Amino acid sequence: MINATQPLQIKGSMTKPSFSVRTHLKLVELIETNPPPGAEDFTGEVLAMWIYLAALLVVYVLSRWYRERQIIENMAKKYVFITGCDSGFGNQLARQLDARGLQVLAACLTQKGAEQLENTTSERVKTTILDVTSTESVAAATEWVKQQVGDEGLWGLVNNAGIACPLAPNEWLNKADFVKVLEVNLLGAVDVTLHLLPLLRKGQGRLVNVSSMAGRLVFGGGGYSPSKFAMEAFSDSLRRELYPFGVKVSIIEPGGFKTGIGAPVPDSLKMLWSRLPDEVKAIYGEKYFKAFMKMFTNNKTHTNNYYPVTNAMEHALISCYPRTRYAVGWDAKYLFIPLSFLPASFGDYFAISYFPRPAGVLSGL
Repeated sequence: MINATQPLQIKGSMTKPSFSVRTHLKLVELIETNPPPGAEDFTGEVLAMWIYLAALLVVYVLSRWYRERQIIENMAKKYVFITGCDSGFGNQLARQLDARGLQVLAACLTQKGAEQLENTTSERVKTTILDVTSTESVAAATEWVKQQVGDEGLWGLVNNAGIACPLAPNEWLNKADFVKVLEVNLLGAVDVTLHLLPLLRKGQGRLVNVSSMAGRLVFGGGGYSPSKFAMEAFSDSLRRELYPFGVKVSIIEPGGFKTGIGAPVPDSLKMLWSRLPDEVKAIYGEKYFKAFMKMFTNNKTHTNNYYPVTNAMEHALISCYPRTRYAVGWDAKYLFIPLSFLPASFGDYFAISYFPRPAGVLSGL
């Protein structure tokens, strides 16, 4: 009789079955020579699936290539209004569209900038003076545009005017420093757009807003990145609202380019540093200030070849199928845009590693 309280004893030893390399090879050979039922069909289905996906990819690429090369007709009757044409992207775009045969209405901040542009272009380019931070100036420019376009309406509006300074660690700035940038980059563009929307709707045209890689990933303090993030949101809302009226909205997101927008940065930084309280200077240190200044004065990765940006602007204006967004520049396409989709910790690590370390940094960080 078996006692339930005692463990069951089994006579004999139990050993693990040996599984030699020779046995393993024989099994592999057996499987290869006698595959299980349906294995060949499964392999064929997988191969067919990849071929189908590759074919779809080729069709997509070719169809997109074909669509993006379809351009509008009657360009000689199309009017395009561009802000910020004294220099940089706006100046080159005005000359580029002039060569295309479009009617260019170029808004410059200074009379000197307007005269220089007129002297290097044809009679198709007409200029006006515009301060986007002044509603009176915007209203006057709107009346001027109405007189120029007549019954044609406005085909294109390019909100290009912008500034970067003051650009510094947020603690070095005050509210007025943020307002200065936001008034030009965001509120100025909003004011110009709202004034010209009736003409754009009449022409069933294009609205092109210049944002930045800083509108996807914050890289430095000040009002520049907030203004560009807001420009992205403003453009998205406009694109959805204006779609029923036949107006298409595109966003240009340039990477690092050497334009006049960065020229005032060194003097601006010196001014901001000089007005800081001594205790704040001690926290950051003179070494930090010099390294921060060097970042914006000796950046050899930036280029003064504007054509990638102006070509994107031109495509948004004359293509039958413009893109929603144009990321321009290797850094925008392959660094900042991908980083913007990754977890925030990746962007944090990159930015913290790139910027100099303050003198008063905590130990262990």
